[in-house]
Amino acid sequence: MAVVVDEMECAALQQEEWEVLESIYPDCVSSDLSKGVIKLEIPVELSEPTSLISAEDDPPTATFASLPRLSVLPPLLLDIVLPPTYPTHSAPHILSIHATHSWLPSNMGIQRRLAEMWNAGEGVLYTWVEWIRSGEFLDALELTSTKESLRVLRIPHPELSLLMPYLTAYESSTQMARFSQMSYNCQICLTSIKGARCFLLSCSHVFCRSCLEDFWKLCIAEGDIGRVGCPDPKCVKEGREANEDEVRRVVTEEEIRRWKWLRQKRMLERDPGMVHCPNPSCQNPVPQPPNVDEVEGTGWNRLRTCSHCNYSFCVYCKRTWHGPLTDCPLRATEQFVQEYIALPEGSAERVLIERRYGKANVLRLVAKYEEDAANRKWLEQSTTACPTCRVPVEKSLGCNHMTCAKCGQHFCYRCGDKLASSNPYGHFSTPGLKCFSMLFDTESVDNEWQPVEGFDVL
Repeated sequence: MAVVVDEMECAALQQEEWEVLESIYPDCVSSDLSKGVIKLEIPVELSEPTSLISAEDDPPTATFASLPRLSVLPPLLLDIVLPPTYPTHSAPHILSIHATHSWLPSNMGIQRRLAEMWNAGEGVLYTWVEWIRSGEFLDALELTSTKESLRVLRIPHPELSLLMPYLTAYESSTQMARFSQMSYNCQICLTSIKGARCFLLSCSHVFCRSCLEDFWKLCIAEGDIGRVGCPDPKCVKEGREANEDEVRRVVTEEEIRRWKWLRQKRMLERDPGMVHCPNPSCQNPVPQPPNVDEVEGTGWNRLRTCSHCNYSFCVYCKRTWHGPLTDCPLRATEQFVQEYIALPEGSAERVLIERRYGKANVLRLVAKYEEDAANRKWLEQSTTACPTCRVPVEKSLGCNHMTCAKCGQHFCYRCGDKLASSNPYGHFSTPGLKCFSMLFDTESVDNEWQPVEGFDVL
């Protein structure tokens, strides 16, 4: 009779413990207590991101920072039988322990250590789950260590390189599932929305998909690809742009093609040596060759070849490539006009040139040369060239700190020197520098009072 009473009491305790376990770890419980054999599926949540290495490898300390780091590992599967006299007189009987994807061998002594945790009269299932879920069992098995302030886990698997894709895929799916279940405040529409309808950027800022999609599509349509990124003010200030994977998950394929084309166009336009193919049916941008400095002065630095239509041309005159030794027709024309202008007006030499080439043609070349010379003179006097891409910049008002709209270079408008983007105003506030205290150009103003017509002076 006492045995029956004990078994009834144990059954009640087992049911109570099972209900508590279900309420605390609903994702770990995958069976019913009434069936006799219970199954626990316990994921391993590491206390901090941990680098993974093979137990057989011993990489140099300097390489630990570049190793893959995970915060979650695939679950351990436990098949357990609860005896009728558990928890008062008997311990749970573990039938098997198996790690998903076999990332941990079953002969690591985990079953023995779990059995040692049971004390007569006390439930042990919660302790088991927490010991495995928190990753404490890895410390007990002496699989973890610390290298250069980094936590390292040695995985006893013969081919860790083959196992890593499964481990990283499991972590990604786990993080995505957690993200989908939580609610976040979109910084654009200021609405609390479930994570399943939000988008997490690599900078950890969250926006609802609808707002981010509308914003990025508008930027791509208007060609403002520099703003296709995180709309958070801090990220906007840092100029953080979205990568291709992020853009591909938000906008359509057609918009992705335009976004990639605009990025390539911007990259080419930032090249100071970029020119457009003179072929009327092509007009493809042609970047400056990477070895142009090595052939400077040899004539080959004028050669450009369009990658789209294979047209080879001279970068100066935009005509078909005439070889490195032949004078460029454009340069020859400039020299011809300069010699013509230097001749006295009405001289026999001038008249001979006008009769030979046609006076109207000669005057047209002279007019174009003088116009180009006037433009160059105005640019030299009224603008300052960007020290990186050489784009002329004219200041209409404001301070002398300039930011090039083409390449983003910070520079001084007065002297043309490059400025550090982290502290551009140090150029104007450091004593001893040539532009010290010259952030603004000041002009003397005659403040003497002048009487206004129609008003008597008292």
